[in-house]
Amino acid sequence: MCEFCTQHGDGKVWFKNAANYGKDLMADLERRKYIGRFFTETIESGLVTIGRLETIYQKKKQLPPRIVKQMVDQAKEEHFGQVVTMEDIREIVGKAATIVRVPCACRWAATKKENRCCYSVSYTPETWYDNLDMGYFGLAHDEGLECVTAQEAIEQMEVLEQEHNAVHTIWTMVTPFIGAICNCTPQDCLGLRTLSIDVETMFRGEQVAQVDGLNCTGCGSCEEACHFGAISGYQEAGEYKAMIDAEKCFGCGLCRNVCPVDALVMVGRHLAG
Repeated sequence: MCEFCTQHGDGKVWFKNAANYGKDLMADLERRKYIGRFFTETIESGLVTIGRLETIYQKKKQLPPRIVKQMVDQAKEEHFGQVVTMEDIREIVGKAATIVRVPCACRWAATKKENRCCYSVSYTPETWYDNLDMGYFGLAHDEGLECVTAQEAIEQMEVLEQEHNAVHTIWTMVTPFIGAICNCTPQDCLGLRTLSIDVETMFRGEQVAQVDGLNCTGCGSCEEACHFGAISGYQEAGEYKAMIDAEKCFGCGLCRNVCPVDALVMVGRHLAG
């Protein structure tokens, strides 16, 4: 059972625990202050920091352990994520009281171009996103907050997955309060970019991909589609087959979309061998 499950999950998968979306958490003054400065302090500062650390990593092939620990510890307290599958998304979004699509702050910080692939979810009538400073995007306070239904949100995220190979992640806004769902790629998402410098500001998903060796034709499509370098291949009786490295697999499930013979399924991480 993961760290967040034991600390915040009440014996359940932490992001499926409704208490982590609760009204009492939104009343936390420190959380409201954090949300109010989220774009400038977490995103803008994070973009500068990761750019500097990527340069160091390219030269030395590793970061000082002290820096890594500091980044991970701070993320776990403030803004930590976990990879989830589309099946998880349907469950999380399906129970939400309100869902709002907002511009992606990571992409705006990097390119100043608006791309709406982030979603605020709330399980109560009171919404945390009222504290977001939309002026960061050059918008008025109530602009850029697009209310959508659960079905609309799910359909939009399905398109992001199918057409853009987007990874679904959920994020805390001061742990354990779950506030956002991001649908992005490692090239654009600050959280996913940290993985390339061996800093994990998110947990792997609760599931892992598994290959049906009888159906696999060894076409290599899944290997090309994997964002995490978790898929390779081997030869068996003269045939090429896909192979999943469970330690590297983050459990996004995107590999399933490109397999022409449905040879990939998701299984509980504890069952992966």
